[in-house]
Amino acid sequence: MLSAEQDFIAGYLSRSAEALRHYASDPDQLTLLGQMAHQVTTSIRSGGKLLIAGNGGSAGDAQHIAAEFTGRMLYDRAPLAAMALHVDTSALTAVGNDYGFAHVFERQVQALGRPGDVMLGLSTSGRSDNVLRALAAARALGMVTMGFTGESGGMMATQTDLLLRAPSSFTPVIQQIHMVAGHLLCALVERAIHPQAA
Repeated sequence: MLSAEQDFIAGYLSRSAEALRHYASDPDQLTLLGQMAHQVTTSIRSGGKLLIAGNGGSAGDAQHIAAEFTGRMLYDRAPLAAMALHVDTSALTAVGNDYGFAHVFERQVQALGRPGDVMLGLSTSGRSDNVLRALAAARALGMVTMGFTGESGGMMATQTDLLLRAPSSFTPVIQQIHMVAGHLLCALVERAIHPQAA
């Protein structure tokens, strides 16, 4: 007989595994991730880059994904151009102080983004104002806009060309799907730009 603690752990893992199974069995989601990888591959091949933004746990995911691109994912290869916008604490605090936290990513996109670059916004709710503003700024610059969010989508659908909706409304599980998708995104781009048996 399971203890209350064991029952909680088993229930949590079951919920997480079910969301991942649902995601893995949805051909539309698999196609979408392939389309996202194609956009990033096209951008990087032409000298562009991937900018990523998120808050809290999604900031951690953004930084993790960027590191997989600039470091390595499945095998050694040349670095791929990607950056998480929250890692520049001076820019983050200066813009937050002078313009407000809603503008911390938007200003960086306006400064660093170029037509043909890709902007990836992460928001489990799809309602993060600073992420939405960054996506809008990217779109105005002629960048490709993509998002990772939860099943509701929030407002991100209005600001993205491609939107991945994790099949869950439970924030931790949404973030788990986002990280799996981020790993796959990097792996697909890696394989396309630097083909090698993995």
